[in-house]
Amino acid sequence: MSRDQRHRARRGGPNSFRCRRCGLDVSTQALGTAHRNHCPNCLWSRHLDDDAPGDRAAECGSLMEPIAISVRGDGEWVLIHRCTGCDEVHLNRTAGDDNPLALMRMAVKPLAQPPFPLEHLARLWI
Repeated sequence: MSRDQRHRARRGGPNSFRCRRCGLDVSTQALGTAHRNHCPNCLWSRHLDDDAPGDRAAECGSLMEPIAISVRGDGEWVLIHRCTGCDEVHLNRTAGDDNPLALMRMAVKPLAQPPFPLEHLARLWI
């Protein structure tokens, strides 16, 4: 058995990957996305795609930090990732098995850490 074959057997085969951030073994099959490349536990990703989802043409390969959540017009939540290697920003569809607590933490982060002191809001209501 080659080194590649041993590595694939240990990490669950070609239909899974090991998260480089938290170490979870992740199935590439997930409800809501056809090109999973982010961890459902910590939401971190890897810079794999270049011009289109699933093209796996990126040469960078660095970790991509989840920095925000966006909501599309149809209500679908989308993760915004920034590459820790080249600073490129990508949008990734959330998946049905993504950690709901991690998603909510990211969604409320701007409210929990506003860019101004909350005391300024009280002045507006006077």
